[in-house]
Amino acid sequence: MSDRTTKLLLIEPDPIFRIGFSRLINESYPDIQIVAEAESGASARKILADFARENATAFSSGLPSDTVNLVVLELQLGLELCQQLKSHYPDLPILILSSLQEPALLASAKVVGIEGYCPKGTSILNVVAAIRQVALGRNYWIEAESLQNPLAAPSILALVRNHLRWTGLQQIDTTLAAVNARLQVPGLPLLDRAFLAGQRRELLASRWLVTHLLPLPKGKSPTGKEDTSRLRNGVENVIQLSETQPREEAELSSQTNVSSGALVRLDASLSRQVEVYEILEIVAAKLESSLQNLTTLTLETDILREGKKRELFKIILQKVVEVLEDLRFAQIQPHQLGEMQYLILRDLWQGTTVDFFGRYAVLQVENRNLEIVNLLLQDVETVQIEILNKIPLVSELFSYLLFQTPLVIDNFPYKADTPEAKARAEIILHNLLIHVANAVAQPLLNRLADVEIIKQNFYDSRLISTREIERFRNNLSWKYRWQKYYVEPKAIFESRYELFLFIDRGIVKTSVYAPRGQELQQLSGIPQLVTLALELRDAIAPRFRAVIAFLGSGVVYVLTQVIGRAIGLVGRGILQGIGSSASVGRKKKF
Repeated sequence: MSDRTTKLLLIEPDPIFRIGFSRLINESYPDIQIVAEAESGASARKILADFARENATAFSSGLPSDTVNLVVLELQLGLELCQQLKSHYPDLPILILSSLQEPALLASAKVVGIEGYCPKGTSILNVVAAIRQVALGRNYWIEAESLQNPLAAPSILALVRNHLRWTGLQQIDTTLAAVNARLQVPGLPLLDRAFLAGQRRELLASRWLVTHLLPLPKGKSPTGKEDTSRLRNGVENVIQLSETQPREEAELSSQTNVSSGALVRLDASLSRQVEVYEILEIVAAKLESSLQNLTTLTLETDILREGKKRELFKIILQKVVEVLEDLRFAQIQPHQLGEMQYLILRDLWQGTTVDFFGRYAVLQVENRNLEIVNLLLQDVETVQIEILNKIPLVSELFSYLLFQTPLVIDNFPYKADTPEAKARAEIILHNLLIHVANAVAQPLLNRLADVEIIKQNFYDSRLISTREIERFRNNLSWKYRWQKYYVEPKAIFESRYELFLFIDRGIVKTSVYAPRGQELQQLSGIPQLVTLALELRDAIAPRFRAVIAFLGSGVVYVLTQVIGRAIGLVGRGILQGIGSSASVGRKKKF
């Protein structure tokens, strides 16, 4: 391969394709440079004329010249443009990169003298190979009937679109992280806070538009491999918003390796599980909104600072992706997920705890060095019984994400690609994240609640005093008792689950219908008495209300028709007596 840089003139009427293709080539292939772009034949001819004039001036002055080595154009601009370019610049090679595939038109282009042709469905590697071959004066033609299956290789259109999507989201996420960081500054003036909040809403709206205007393609990844690690990479690009920085790429030994590395980077957000990625991406975007607890219940995560809560939720979301990959690699079947649910949740909790606190984090307490993670993981049984085992619809969620099984909503199954199923899966995932986050924070409150270094690094400034911490722990204790003896039995009896979810203003609670007859039969003791009391109330209340209504109407009748009329007659008699006395007095006067 020649070390000379190939300088291109790109003639393309589609501005989105033009911008994306230029960025893709210029960033990923050092030996190819797009020096000019044109959207029409007239502008292309003007650009070439300007280059020719500048080169003539440079040549006469003895200065190095800068010329175009190759023209890449869209055949939709017309075969006449090809003829004009060949007549004026016969030594300038032309590569057609077009969506047109009519054999007669391509044959005419060959007759005109066009050196190369690639349809826009060709893989980026083949397009780059064509550019290099044609720039060296060789012919490179791909016949329409010899094209590979579009799913077997990454389409140039798909790569351009995904590159635009990825870079756009990266820029939005970087700005969003900066805005969120400024919002966390204490003592920020109210006007500045309102301005930044509006800017954050605009960024979130822009992000939503990008994800919907440039959706991910359905089907396999462009490389044809079901590489689930790309899903993780794609989600990491979203959930690690506060850490978005350009990654330093190692310099590769050959141009082929550079191209392959660029392809992998551009393809990082793609996956066979497109619906899964979209749900994870939406949830990750929700984590950039407020995480304030808007419910009446006390949550373990309420003690954490806003930034720590967001970090914890992002780690859990990333761990969910890893669990999905592990389950897919292990070839777990849908019917096995119910049996493995408790193990999956335990692994998810343990992995999150390790990543959130640090595997080798050491805390010095009373001249003793305590390994934080090992200490917190000792509460595994308590956490499993009190929190993890009670998280609902986990196996249904993972079955949906792994196998696209229908989700049953109000006793009706919805296919995986329906909006209803996606919305329900998103809510279940929200609830999973919040409960696992509570499970991570609970051992911290049980074992290291009042340690100063913990309070400095993790706690909200309003909850750092010993009194506030103890009050917070007592509220949690009462919450679990109330949940165990009243709220949960009532929910089982009413055939519903209470789920937490993220909205723009914070964390709220909702209820969804679910059959819970088996759980109802297993209730005993106080929870069973609660359900019996509710049933008794439901049986007696309508009749009791009817009796009260009847008695009330009787009382009203007595008060209005009997006592009221009697009082009215007495009052009328008094008034008549007063009137008679007044008339007698007037007669005596006269």
